Amino acid sequence: MITSRRMAAVDHNAESLGVPRKQLMESSGNAVARVCRDLADPGSTVAIVAGRGNNGGDALVAARFLKEYDVTVHLLGRPETISTDIARENWDALVASEADLRTVTDSVTFDIGDPDLVVDAMLGTGVTGALREPEATAARVINDSGATVLAVDVPSGVDADTGDAAGEAVAADHVVTFHDDKPGLGTLDCDVTVADIGIPEAAELFTGPGDLLALHRDSQSHKGDHGDVLVIGGGPYTGAPALAAQAALRAGADLARVACPEHVAREVQGFSENLIVRGFAGDRLTPDHVSDLLDFAADRDVVVFGPGLGDAAESLDAVREFLTSYDGTAVVDADALQIVPDVDTEATLICTPHQGELQQMGGETDADWETRRELVADFATDLGHVLLVKGAYDVVADGDEVRVNRTGNPGMTVGGTGDVLAGTTGALAAVLPPLDAAAAAAYANGRAGDLAADEFDGGLVATDLLERLPAALRGADE
Repeated sequence: MITSRRMAAVDHNAESLGVPRKQLMESSGNAVARVCRDLADPGSTVAIVAGRGNNGGDALVAARFLKEYDVTVHLLGRPETISTDIARENWDALVASEADLRTVTDSVTFDIGDPDLVVDAMLGTGVTGALREPEATAARVINDSGATVLAVDVPSGVDADTGDAAGEAVAADHVVTFHDDKPGLGTLDCDVTVADIGIPEAAELFTGPGDLLALHRDSQSHKGDHGDVLVIGGGPYTGAPALAAQAALRAGADLARVACPEHVAREVQGFSENLIVRGFAGDRLTPDHVSDLLDFAADRDVVVFGPGLGDAAESLDAVREFLTSYDGTAVVDADALQIVPDVDTEATLICTPHQGELQQMGGETDADWETRRELVADFATDLGHVLLVKGAYDVVADGDEVRVNRTGNPGMTVGGTGDVLAGTTGALAAVLPPLDAAAAAAYANGRAGDLAADEFDGGLVATDLLERLPAALRGADE
């Protein structure tokens, strides 16, 4: 089972692994044609109702494979408005072969005749909400046709994740969906075929540029919509909380705050005028500070807990007390990690240990990343929280799903890169589900390190990652 958002990421990752979308569309179209042959005898009339995106492109490919049928293709819109190059190429191929093609520019006159089979390829899994014209009228015409209806990937108008329809929707008899089943299809009264179209397993297992697709800003956004992140740490160290907070900003958070002991607050503030620094009394975190910090954290989207905190007993007691009472989302890093296994908390935690810290938490590791993947997955299940275990191959797991990140380089063993990762994870956790945030953060943090290594090799420092995080999150090369 795979959600529409995750499917889009996997599609994109497959392309980055060398499996082009054109090849996937060819496989998808072939799969649609195979199901058509199961549903209709040779010589039957088939009406393909195609949208102008890749869902329609899949059906355009199918039309080429249905030589033994009387096929008519109805394109909803003008050919010049087809939205992707590969869908347009497949339309052009049908034009060149003199296929029976119709363009629908006025939904009032839309007519599919009296076909034996209708292929609904108007809209795919990435489209939600009520159908607009001409799709709404086309859905009504399809439903009134009396023909057997085959939907491509998901019936148009139906949310692939929920099975709900916000208005008019195609009532499909059959659905051919790709790579994996979709959550919403099980709620529909129709037969579902899941077609293997050649997406490699690695496209789901390994992080890639597809994991960044969900990061976007609405043009009507306001300050705070993309995250208000609080970093709690510092005392023994000043650079760590400053790096984490600056990374949160570079990773897209609108606001980054640091709560740290008063005696280092000025130093932390000195790292950047963009930080909002709040000092608390004393030279380290103690249980006496927890009540105020909980009140402060309640208005934030995510807390990053641990950078530069140290391992003094009273600081660890404060971590325990805070997490016991906190019910928001927190990224837990550094010395604070050792408290997590023994804390009963309602909080959503993303833990970011290196392998030594993982073992200190009670987990196991291994030099072989595939073995480590299984060990981390098992420990995440026992722990009940998301784990992002750093290494040459980072392993991200939540007890149900595991992803592996391969970006990064040996130069990133320098101090501070883990603080950058914690802050990046905090920013992304404000806008993405926890596992997705951790996976995307691992990919982007490692990518930023790779961009820095291109220039500095083994001489890179953590602040080099800060400068390159925005490019890494765009999937850019520089």
